[in-house]
Amino acid sequence: MVKEIVYSLQEHDAVVQELKKLMGEYQIFACSGPLGAGKTTTIKSLLRSCGVTGPITSPTFTYVNEYENNQGERFYHFDLYRITSVEEFQSQGFDEYLYQGNSWVFIEWPEVIAPLLTHSVCYLSFDYHEDPDKRIIKLAYT
Repeated sequence: MVKEIVYSLQEHDAVVQELKKLMGEYQIFACSGPLGAGKTTTIKSLLRSCGVTGPITSPTFTYVNEYENNQGERFYHFDLYRITSVEEFQSQGFDEYLYQGNSWVFIEWPEVIAPLLTHSVCYLSFDYHEDPDKRIIKLAYT
């Protein structure tokens, strides 16, 4: 199934709440799209809505940041922009983060590890809209 959401920046919180509802069914959120289209901002907002407190930063140079809320739920935020192969991802031990119990994984630039994303994945494709005050998210589910 594919769904498209066109939203203004003022409607971002409502979109985050809609995406949060999907966390009951999907464990991995694979986020694609050009730089600046809203991937990191949306992930940060999702983590806040899940009760993550403290600084939430982009893992651009560390590849992954781990967060936990007061309910003991874990959240892993990956930025794979600089990862070049599935083997490189696995050699770092990152594949062990996928599909753990009581956890969710948010991956920016997931294309390189697509073969490892076998189930419970919500694909989010972020893009700019012709109206500069709007964005587009296309959702596809496995």
